[in-house]
Amino acid sequence: MATNQRLFCLVVVGASGFTGQFVTEEVAREQAMPERGPRLPWAVAGRSREKLQRVLERAALKLGRPTLTSEVGIIICDITNPASLDEMAKQATVVLNCVGPYRFYGEPIVKACVENGTSCIDICGEPQFLELIYWKYHEKAAEKGVYIIGSSGFDSIPADLGVIYTRNKMNGTLTAVESFLTIHSGPEGFCIHDGTWKSAVYGFGDKSRLKKLRNESNLKPVPSVGPKLKRRWPISYCRELNKYSIPFLGADVSVVKRTQRYLYENLEQSPVQYAAYVTVGGITSVMKLMFAGLFFLFFVRFGIGRQLLEKFPWLFSFGYFSKQGPTQKQIDASSFTMTFFGQGYSQGFGPDKNRPNIRICTQVKGPEAGYAATSIAMVQAAMTLLNDASDLPKAGGVFTPGAAFSRTKLIDRLNQRGIEFSVVSSSEV
Repeated sequence: MATNQRLFCLVVVGASGFTGQFVTEEVAREQAMPERGPRLPWAVAGRSREKLQRVLERAALKLGRPTLTSEVGIIICDITNPASLDEMAKQATVVLNCVGPYRFYGEPIVKACVENGTSCIDICGEPQFLELIYWKYHEKAAEKGVYIIGSSGFDSIPADLGVIYTRNKMNGTLTAVESFLTIHSGPEGFCIHDGTWKSAVYGFGDKSRLKKLRNESNLKPVPSVGPKLKRRWPISYCRELNKYSIPFLGADVSVVKRTQRYLYENLEQSPVQYAAYVTVGGITSVMKLMFAGLFFLFFVRFGIGRQLLEKFPWLFSFGYFSKQGPTQKQIDASSFTMTFFGQGYSQGFGPDKNRPNIRICTQVKGPEAGYAATSIAMVQAAMTLLNDASDLPKAGGVFTPGAAFSRTKLIDRLNQRGIEFSVVSSSEV
């Protein structure tokens, strides 16, 4: 991808937001590494010059780079002012869109990027927005030759690239994968900023629109290879990990399914069935999450309920979400492990009247998921977009991370930055 035609290679939009601050720090950290090659010109963008300046000052202090504020451009733009978004997009090769919830604020930035020939990466975990953007902008983005890549943070790069990594490491044909996310926290526990909570509130409250969108798309089912992957009970016990688990309600399943469709239809790869779970520890944690889930699912059905959920995230989430977000101590002491259990067929052994005869276990490990790992994943996705152009899909368009990056060096880049992919075991049954 050419980088010499625009004033800035990267522009972080929404840099003064809670997540945007971490992404800004990560771009600055990436650009400070001498082994990465010459520094690329980049900028931060938002509504307030003063807030953006403070974000750069904090990043400069944290990273020990006093000259940072003079090295980074500042662009003033507002999602309610399309002309300002056009002006921002015209200056960027790749936009890193950190403005959420995306269902409310994401589309104007995508529109400006597509119309002005600028690629865009976001960290959205909202299936309705991701799928709507595909149907509205895929053909336009392809005509412009730009890449619009959603869910490029913790939602859903570890899951999406984790399935691809598992497939690549299996000596045969991978047919089904279950993933189990485990969050590790320090003595102060963990917490998530309420921006993610708001996205969940309005996403679950508007499920009917997502269902309608999928019905109207009228896509043919992707064939299943081998036995159909059975879904676990809402509360199940994972013997391999010795933990209880519940279904993971994020965007991972939606994103992985879209990737598998793309790989099947465009690259003729065998599709992989997928299910996602999150481990919840002992029975006390299970009960706590059950009550939180029941409260959430009841209140999210009503307008007044959604208002209450949005106003009091800490109360209704039993302390998992707050308006303040996690402290730096909580972030530093947290990490995640995503374990993948895959099954399939060895070479020369097909699914006709045969049960899967090979199993594989892989893992993706990394720092705190919501902000540290998300920032690393987003920035490395952007660097891959800039540097691995020959390995991207030939035409532009709207893509999942797996569809865009399956043949690139993104996994290698993530390994170098602390999001580590590894094989735990592989054996024939």
